[in-house]
Amino acid sequence: MKMKIRHTKRFKEIIHAFLRNGLSRFLLRLGLISRNASKHEPTDMNMQEIGAKLRQALQELGPTFIKLGQIASSRRDLVPPMIAFELEKLLDHVTPVPFEQIREIAETELEGPLEKIFSEFTEEPLATASIGQVHAATLHSGEQVAVKVQRPDIRPTMEMDLAILSDLASFLEERTDWAKTYRLREMIVEFSRSLHNELDYRVEGRNCERIAKQFEKQPTVVIPRVHWNFTTGKVLTMDKIEGIKANDLEKLDEGGYDRKIIARKIFDSMLHQILDEGVFHGDPHPGNILILPENVVAYLDFGMVGRLDNKLKEQFAPFIIHMRNRNTEGMVELFLEMGFISEETDLRALRRDMDDLQNKYYDVSLDEVSLGTIFIELFQVAYRHQILIPTEIAVLGKSILTLEGVISKLDPSLNMMMAVEPFGKKLMWKRYNPKKIIENSWVEIVGSVGFLSRLPRELKAITTTIRKGKLHLDVNAQQLKMYLGKLDQTSNRLSFSIILLSLSILLAGLFIGSAIAGRTSILWQFPVIEAGFILFLLMFLFLIYFIGRSGRK
Repeated sequence: MKMKIRHTKRFKEIIHAFLRNGLSRFLLRLGLISRNASKHEPTDMNMQEIGAKLRQALQELGPTFIKLGQIASSRRDLVPPMIAFELEKLLDHVTPVPFEQIREIAETELEGPLEKIFSEFTEEPLATASIGQVHAATLHSGEQVAVKVQRPDIRPTMEMDLAILSDLASFLEERTDWAKTYRLREMIVEFSRSLHNELDYRVEGRNCERIAKQFEKQPTVVIPRVHWNFTTGKVLTMDKIEGIKANDLEKLDEGGYDRKIIARKIFDSMLHQILDEGVFHGDPHPGNILILPENVVAYLDFGMVGRLDNKLKEQFAPFIIHMRNRNTEGMVELFLEMGFISEETDLRALRRDMDDLQNKYYDVSLDEVSLGTIFIELFQVAYRHQILIPTEIAVLGKSILTLEGVISKLDPSLNMMMAVEPFGKKLMWKRYNPKKIIENSWVEIVGSVGFLSRLPRELKAITTTIRKGKLHLDVNAQQLKMYLGKLDQTSNRLSFSIILLSLSILLAGLFIGSAIAGRTSILWQFPVIEAGFILFLLMFLFLIYFIGRSGRK
């Protein structure tokens, strides 16, 4: 009962924050207030004004909603551009926590007085944020460290806010089509998981170590070392790194740094994280990138980390190639392969919008094209056609946008669209090299054998369902042709596999029979088994080729 009362009180605070900032019509559309409560609000507000009011409301509501707004700002496939632009301005800086409370939390977590654990611990914070704040300290070994301490009572507040958001998402999915279309509950679950990870500083420490391993042999990129003996879920102790922020051009020029070299190192190191390793810094803004002597780049703060699996990494290469070749059909096919397009998507309208986007850059040379701008415009197309972009791609898009902002100030001549092409070609080679094709083909063959073994049971189940009259078909006519084509390819490949299997059994029988009988394999002066073996080998290579080719579509 106490929890319900607290939730009700907090829910009222959320509603009042939106009302105070003139967002009653927004609440009315969500079905959270009555029509009378919104009648005095002006009706002629544009998207930018709505975004500014929404930003102010989220700022007032505290850490959970600040984080929610920051994540929403990266979802250009869900949020209108002008609102996303305003949400990008959300500040994560808050009033510092009194040092007495920081001392209490640190000593409880580290199980001892600060004076015994550190030879020095500064009371004035180096940085403050909505979840924690950072203090400079010195270990008894003499090492300079930065200690991040979580704000007091932050977890219960966030847990309550997340519970309210989860209930609200369920409410909206039951009553609105857009919430159901975008699977709002799943998005809140993903947001909750991300926020819980940020609340556990050990997760950030592991993220830091994982990215540090990517640059073990590259002294030009530095990742701070985690001191695990002085790290818990609420306290994170790392090497203190001092340098110049990547956007402080005046200091960089005064220190004689080479901005072109720095820009290239930042870009190459981020592309290495994204396309080679698949784990990358999710928020590479200038405050998280420091420049050290000799143009060394240092990354800080690994609370937000993006991940791309092997399939998404491989699909990034054709994305760049299709964009360069202005291949609209290839882009749409890629979206279908990646599972972005729902049954409700109007493919004809999508192709038209993709054509418009391609034509916009038709007469523009690659060195004038912004990769970040292309991501924004692709997300806008996704927004118009209700295409749900996976969180991983949204984080990637946000990272590229942020990165391009940093690089464009350091070296305006460095174009990311041009610079990413060698990485794309390398990925294409990895995807299409013979070893990879054979590996994929073997997986397909093993899968086909499993499918064949299950086929009688599956056919029996389907027959039973049909006999009971319980078979229902839900076919989207716009995609029927594509599905029939895929079905035709699958059936042909399955038939070919069965023929190949039969031929191999027949050849094996002839080999064994000839060996037992002690006879030659000559028939009418023709070497039957040898010819059969050559035919079998050609058919096998033919099958591998088409399986590999189908994996590229």
